[in-house]
Amino acid sequence: MNLENYFISQFNSNRIGDDGALIGDQVYSKDAFFENVHFKTKWMSHYQIAVKSMMINISDAVSMNAKPIYALLSVAMPKDISKQQMRELASGFKDTAAKYGIEIIGGDTISNIKLDITITIISHTKRPLQRSGLRHGYMVAYTGELGRSKKDLQRLLSLGKIHSKSKFIDIKFRDKFVDNCSRFLSSGMDISDGLFSDLDKLASLNRVGFKFSKKISKTIACSGEEYEMLVAFDKRNAKALIRRAAQARTPLNIFATSARVKYTSRCKAHHF
Repeated sequence: MNLENYFISQFNSNRIGDDGALIGDQVYSKDAFFENVHFKTKWMSHYQIAVKSMMINISDAVSMNAKPIYALLSVAMPKDISKQQMRELASGFKDTAAKYGIEIIGGDTISNIKLDITITIISHTKRPLQRSGLRHGYMVAYTGELGRSKKDLQRLLSLGKIHSKSKFIDIKFRDKFVDNCSRFLSSGMDISDGLFSDLDKLASLNRVGFKFSKKISKTIACSGEEYEMLVAFDKRNAKALIRRAAQARTPLNIFATSARVKYTSRCKAHHF
């Protein structure tokens, strides 16, 4: 057990374990976006930083088939931040909230030595998609293409530049896919820590392992911040799911089947 999972295990609540906490028909989710941990200000404008911090939080709602309604912002800012940079941050938050019909209802601001952002999203769902529900013999798939986010991060760490439409900066959701296919999905989550690491979460929660039908390189499977969907489903629903994924213009890559085997992630933990 890595240190992140060990810390989470100290809290005994059956609501912990999904991308957000499901209470009734409401989903509550919260993610941090910290300077020098998740980004550097030389990589992105303050507007882009605000947009991405909102998007990674909205992704948790989308992955649970929930519609985001409200947001609470906590922003810790360095004392030397300019008024122009503050306006850029505010515009990024407001524009993203408006795009997804979210009302920013409050939060907190404090002085800090760097820029750290934490956002809480409150969402509503009629048909929640959770990580539990994965049974032995179910098929496992991911949407889209994986690997580009890690490549662009490595380019930034090597002092290179990336395109403004890079997946590392410009996140795209699979909300149409989730909405169209939710009735056929037994389990789902977004891929934020990398495919292999997120498979480990499904394995631990559902007490299953995986038999791979396709070879997946670590370069692809250890790429974090992809925000594609990782889903599981009964093989009897495969044809319907593939058809609906095509209608949502979403590539669906079936790569494994859940089984009574031990699964161990081959990726280095992102947080510790």
